[in-house]
Formats: sequence, structure tokens, C-alpha cells
Amino acid sequence: QVQLVESGGGSVQSGGSLKLSCAASGYTSGSYRMGWFRQAQGKEREGIASLDSRGITGYAYSVKGRFAISINSAENTLYLQMNSLQPEDTAIYYCAARYYFDGYYYPQSLQTSAYNTWGQGTQVTVST
Repeated sequence: QVQLVESGGGSVQSGGSLKLSCAASGYTSGSYRMGWFRQAQGKEREGIASLDSRGITGYAYSVKGRFAISINSAENTLYLQMNSLQPEDTAIYYCAARYYFDGYYYPQSLQTSAYNTWGQGTQVTVST
């Protein structure tokens, strides 16, 4: 069973930067999808960045050009570098993953239904 633990959230002023980390533990072999999602108060959870085992990335329009997803495979750690943060980026940020062991390739996805393992979330607050 895979477990995900996020870290790196906090409070920052508008225009600032934060880097989130997500450490994966457990059986993490095989192909995978990993992603970052966020949920603002009163809104649905949305996918903002994703990565697959071929290194293909995907971004939501709202963060493209400002956020960057990356992975350190040796340490099983996923990152989200967030630059030019704005108040509308305020949300709880979640790491998600799904590992596959059937030998097939599964492309990155920003859909919540594409993932079966979630971290506990980390709060990001951006003030003006």
C-alpha cells in the first residue's frame, strides 16, 4: 500500500513562491500517475499539475507558466514549485498517485478519478 505525505505549505504574500513536497512510501514500482490537486473553501477539488512515468506533464490553465511539477524518482518524492502566487491560489493542496503493475503505460491526468491514493493535504495561503 502506498502512502503520501505532503509538506511545504504555508503563508506567503502575493507574488511570492512556495515549494511543496510529497513523499511516497510503500510499493511504488511500476508505471504511475502522480498529481497535485487543490481545494479552495466552498469549491470542488481541481487538478492543477500531473506527471506520468514517461515524464509527461500536464497543467491546468490557471497555473500554467507559474507552477512546475517534478519528481525525484530515487527518493520517491514529488514536488510542486509555485511561483507568482496570487490570493486565488489559496487552498488546501493535495498530492495524489496511482501505481500500475500490468506493464501498460498510463498517461498523466488532471482528473480526480484517475487517482486512488491521496495525501492529507497542506494549506497554502496567499495574502495581498
